[in-house]
Amino acid sequence: MTSTARRRGILRPLAALLFPPEPGGPQSPHGVLPPLLIVLTFVSGVVDAVSYLGLGHVFVANMTGNVVFLGFAIAGDRSLSAPDSLLALGAFLAGALAAGRLRRADGAAVMFAPLVALQTVLVGGALALTAIGSGPPGVIALLALGMGLQNAVVHRLTVPDLTTTVVTRALTGLAADPWGPASLRRLVTVAALLLGALAGGLLVLGPGPVWALALAVVLLASVVLARVLPARRGADGADGAGDGRRLPS
Repeated sequence: MTSTARRRGILRPLAALLFPPEPGGPQSPHGVLPPLLIVLTFVSGVVDAVSYLGLGHVFVANMTGNVVFLGFAIAGDRSLSAPDSLLALGAFLAGALAAGRLRRADGAAVMFAPLVALQTVLVGGALALTAIGSGPPGVIALLALGMGLQNAVVHRLTVPDLTTTVVTRALTGLAADPWGPASLRRLVTVAALLLGALAGGLLVLGPGPVWALALAVVLLASVVLARVLPARRGADGADGAGDGRRLPS
C-alpha cells in the first residue's frame, strides 16, 4: 500500500464521521476536505498563540478579537498596540482580497492546495524572521496575510461548521441545537482550536515561538500534500473522486 493510499485510508473515515454519506452514497459529500480543515483550525490556534503571546497581544487569525483589541487600544489600553492591530487587519484583508480574486478564475476547491501552499511559504517566512530576531511587524504581516488567504478559500468552500478560525457560532449551535452530525463537527472544531492554542502556547512559553511556527509549517505542508498527491493520482482515473470538486466555484 502506498503512502498516498494510507493517507486516504485515514482521511476518508474521518471525513465520513464528520459528514456521514447519504444512504447508498459511496463517500462523504465533501471528500477528504473536512479533516484537512480541522488541521487548519488547529494551525489557527497555534499562530494566534504566537501572535498574542509573542508579538504584543495581537491576533493574526481571529479578526473578531483583533477588532476588539483595536478598540481597547484606541481607548488607551497601553498593553495593546493600535498600529499592530491595524497592521494585522490590513494584511488579513489583503490576503483575503488576493485569494478572492484568484478563486473566481479557478474555483475554491481547485485553489485550496495552491493557496494553502502559499500560506505555508508565508508562515515559513515568519519563522525565518523570528529565528533571526526580527521585530514583530514583519512577522505579524506575514502571518495575517497567510490567514487571510486561508479564510478566503475556506469561506468559499462553504463546508458547514468548519470555518477554521471562528467558534462562536459552533458553540452557539452546540448549546441551542439538538445533538446530531453537525454537533460532532462543531465539537471537533472547538476542540481543534483549543488544542492548537494549547500546543502553540506551550511552545511559545517553553522553547520559543520558532518551534510553534515550525509546527505550523509542518502541518500546513502536510495539508497541501494530502490534497495534491491524491488529486494528481485522480487525474489518471485511479483515485481522487469526491474531493470537493463539486463545490461551488
